[in-house]
Amino acid sequence: MTHEILIAGFGGQGVLSMGKILAYAGMMGGKEVSWLPSYGPEQRGGTSNVTVIVSDEQISSPIVGSYDIVIALNQQSLSKFESQVKKGGKLIYDTYGICDKPKRRDIEIYGIDATQMSVDKGMQKMLNMIVLGALIGIDPVVGTTDVMQSLEKTLPSRYHHLLAANEMALSMGMARTAC
Repeated sequence: MTHEILIAGFGGQGVLSMGKILAYAGMMGGKEVSWLPSYGPEQRGGTSNVTVIVSDEQISSPIVGSYDIVIALNQQSLSKFESQVKKGGKLIYDTYGICDKPKRRDIEIYGIDATQMSVDKGMQKMLNMIVLGALIGIDPVVGTTDVMQSLEKTLPSRYHHLLAANEMALSMGMARTAC
């Protein structure tokens, strides 16, 4: 099975990191993966997105025109990419700051209040892990064990004390409520 996923939001929300963790977890699970980031010259605050493909088969191209799953972390990303979800696909979005809710009726739509959850728990820097947990809870593209192993291998050892908090954030996202 192949999952073509787009993750989009502001720089600083962990969009590229989430994509990299997802791709690495796919590799840990024995899948073929592609990770294609796209961002402007802004370090933080500018828009960024990443295309991740996780597949049981060889991936012929990292370029995708429409997606099985779109994750939007802000209004601009939701407005821009809602139309690019394949019919029958999934749209996952952070409900914080969203004025114009998704309008399509031919896709599955999941709202998660990831920003508020991260603030309530004092885990603002783990917003991306909450959202990644929601993705896994909605569609188990990769396993949680693979995600945690990929974090352990990719995080510098000086940050390994944060692994338990990341696992907690992942679990919080998996326990999300669908809209």
